[in-house]
Amino acid sequence: MLFRKEKSMKKKFNTLEDEKKQRKTRFAVLTYSCLVLSLTVGAATAYAAGDPITVINNLSTFIFSLIRAIGLILLGLGIMQVGLSLKSHDPSQRANGFLTVSGGVVITFTKEILNTIVG
Repeated sequence: MLFRKEKSMKKKFNTLEDEKKQRKTRFAVLTYSCLVLSLTVGAATAYAAGDPITVINNLSTFIFSLIRAIGLILLGLGIMQVGLSLKSHDPSQRANGFLTVSGGVVITFTKEILNTIVG
């Protein structure tokens, strides 16, 4: 009876450690996301000007900076996922991580890709 009680205490202790690791990971991801958003979105503010073309160009720059921020966040999450999969030897998580990294790269460079296509 005593042995079972000790075993259940170990399980609770392990879950508390896992919860602490998850909280640290969530905090790190949240901090990274806020940092990326503040650095990319704050630099491209869309101000109204007298010329309508300038207004549209400013709005376009603002929207593409938002898209770039989302791409950088996905890129960071994908790199983190690949790193965690290498640690846990999980091939399916590794594949998902590489897909997230490639999607983040494509989203990050959307404006350049569209400029290349259009000419």
